[in-house]
Amino acid sequence: MLLLLPAAVLAQDRSQARSMVISDRGIAATSQTLASQAAAMVLARGGSAIDAAIAANATLGVVEPERGGIGGDLFAIYWDAKTGKLTGINASGWAPAGLTPEWLKQQGYQTMPQAGIHSVTVPGCVDGWSKLHARFGKLPWRDLFAPAIYYAKNGFPVTEIISETWHGELEKLKSDEGGRRVYLKNGETPKVGEIARNPELGAAYELIAAQGESAFYKGAVAQSILKTSRRLGGKMTAADLAEFSSEWVTPVSTDYHGWKVYELPPNSQGIGALEMLNLLSGYPLSSWPARGVQELHTQIEAMKLAFADLHRFIGDPRVGPVPVAGLISPAYARQRAGLIAPGRARCEETPGEPQRFAGNTIYFAAVDREGNIASVIQSVYQHFGSGVVVDDYGFALQNRGALFELESGHPNVLAPRKRPYQTIIPAFMEKGDVHIGFGIMGGMNQTPAHTQFVSNVVDHGMNIQMALEAPRFTKLKFGGCDVLIEARIPREVREKLAAMGHKITVTGDFSNQMGGGQAVIHNSATGVNYGASDPRKDGAAIPEPHPYWK
Repeated sequence: MLLLLPAAVLAQDRSQARSMVISDRGIAATSQTLASQAAAMVLARGGSAIDAAIAANATLGVVEPERGGIGGDLFAIYWDAKTGKLTGINASGWAPAGLTPEWLKQQGYQTMPQAGIHSVTVPGCVDGWSKLHARFGKLPWRDLFAPAIYYAKNGFPVTEIISETWHGELEKLKSDEGGRRVYLKNGETPKVGEIARNPELGAAYELIAAQGESAFYKGAVAQSILKTSRRLGGKMTAADLAEFSSEWVTPVSTDYHGWKVYELPPNSQGIGALEMLNLLSGYPLSSWPARGVQELHTQIEAMKLAFADLHRFIGDPRVGPVPVAGLISPAYARQRAGLIAPGRARCEETPGEPQRFAGNTIYFAAVDREGNIASVIQSVYQHFGSGVVVDDYGFALQNRGALFELESGHPNVLAPRKRPYQTIIPAFMEKGDVHIGFGIMGGMNQTPAHTQFVSNVVDHGMNIQMALEAPRFTKLKFGGCDVLIEARIPREVREKLAAMGHKITVTGDFSNQMGGGQAVIHNSATGVNYGASDPRKDGAAIPEPHPYWK
């Protein structure tokens, strides 16, 4: 397929920094090399793409603790190479039954707390792992935790971007006795190359490996979560943990210039990327210069329209209706696209009426030697989540509850046992024999980042490594004309966008604020797999070792 080889550019004269990883065996792509290596070794032992993903995720919880881990949530898309079937799982947790808007207001809160114990929702990750493994795993459950336990107990050298991010949360970690105990040494965060250990987390993994998810939701780990919550005045109960169960869901999709693109349905923001693609589908992006003024202006304006709808309509569909069909309807997109002015930035937030149309995070991907693809995203939300580190077991609890609203009648208003709006979204796209699992992390960034990746591949024929590396823009909050743009976008392009009314902040060449992504491909005609990893993170795509010695 031409998309795998940038036909117009010679290999010796190109704009991308890395080559794709190409193998006739499995490949794992994560944001930290030790996690990628662990997953590749699981593949070499005969593990499935899901086995590799779980091993990678558990390892990332040790070596990249500020972004993910067992204190957070998980979403995944799994593609079965034999049947061509896609399966999704929503392993996002709910609010404690006793946490209500009325109770928070009695405590003096007018908006949702952004950190601390009252921002904590039930972590869904471990239950998601368990269900995925039961359905798609090959290796014994216990074996998948060996790499994570090893690094937790023996230590690992802290990598560059992770060290910087860890240090940026020094004050948050100092504010919690668990954070000080587990993640600081003599009151400081680890420097680049310093060996870090977390034997408490290793002990938690040993329990989960031996006893399954019940250790986390009913056993010793659950008891420590509850003890921590009680100590801080939280509302979590044993029933909140024990009664939680993740949910199998059907991915939703749209067609974009001949490609089928899939995301997961609400309570995640995945449909925002599909709406953006629908808004862009009527424009000739393939004939416009990549990262030029026309393309960027149109994409930025489409992002704002999608964000307005996400803010207005997305909530937990188990609690209240979400107009999914309308939001991803091509007819709705055609109507909304009329609001995009060719030469003027739109600053007001105006949601549409989709009901009328019926028609900080870790992402990792793995493809196994049979071609099965796991596209997985997992997060504690903001760095080190709520800032609350669990007594005895050394992991941070997520602050996903911070995304709830306290406004009565809002679809995302806090309610007992309700799941909040979720920013994390795994994705998948395919055309003919080419099947791509991909994702780009980073809170609100994920909707525009997914859209830009798809457009890079589809409209400009970039391979997956080039599509991840290409300069991006993003917006990290609802409303307004502010937009972040990487410095690699030429000055003259940025100046023309500013003249249209865009309020531009220029970031670094490869800014962490744009998120980091991973991608894998299985070509079902050739049986060859491809992997790519974003230079905005410390990771790599690593192939499964071949059996040199038997």
